Amino acid sequence: MTDTTTSTPQAALDGNVLFYSRPEPLSSEVHGTLGVNPVDKPYAFVAASHVVPLTVTEFAPAALSYPVVFLGETKQPVAVMGLRQGENLYVHANGDFRPEAYIPAYVRRYPFVFANDQQAQRLILCIDRAAPFIVEGGQAPLFQDGKPSDYVTQAMEFCNNFEQERQRTESFVKLLTDLDLFDVREAVFTPRNERGEPGEPQKLADYFAVSEDKLKALPAEKLAELRDNGALGQIYAHLVSLLGWDRLIAMAFQRASEMPTAANA
Repeated sequence: MTDTTTSTPQAALDGNVLFYSRPEPLSSEVHGTLGVNPVDKPYAFVAASHVVPLTVTEFAPAALSYPVVFLGETKQPVAVMGLRQGENLYVHANGDFRPEAYIPAYVRRYPFVFANDQQAQRLILCIDRAAPFIVEGGQAPLFQDGKPSDYVTQAMEFCNNFEQERQRTESFVKLLTDLDLFDVREAVFTPRNERGEPGEPQKLADYFAVSEDKLKALPAEKLAELRDNGALGQIYAHLVSLLGWDRLIAMAFQRASEMPTAANA
């Protein structure tokens, strides 16, 4: 059950949510005069995050831009956008996203997000009040005549769809876990000196990935099941995406080489 409130509910976000620094349940009483101003480069809030959550249906388009890996005990699928915390190689500090890169739904739903009101057993639409493009009298109002505007209604629909995809993603990860398909992997970079000789390998990250050997060892009926329910295509999109680590390393070198120039500009 979902809700867009017209009064201030006693609900709060469960835990911390990436990107949202001041999430508030959307309310006509509190936010009735606010609106959203269009921004040419709206993604500055992503610039300090090197990973962004993905849903399973995003694996294929995301794989064209990023390594798609699984992190933590929950094996949350993410797009890797940088090699170290606090640095995103695809988003500049001014909010400019690289034009060729896929923008995850997790980013596109901002500044809206659902909060879980456990007492009422419902999801409540919230907004990040810290978003700089939410202002008094903004061009796209949040409420009109005390009711959610078309803009908010569209945001609600997007968040509803995102929630469905999130649940589908949890089921996908559970399926892979139950089949014992995950292995721990390391992203490793081997630097070379000016003569082209390899140096000591440097570990960039630990992550979970699907093991191709375990996948091949599955019984034929299990492979057919993965094929028929669409999971096999998503698995292969994930595996192909891992070639993207080399792209990230090249981008990191490019940004490092540009930093002195930028500093002197």
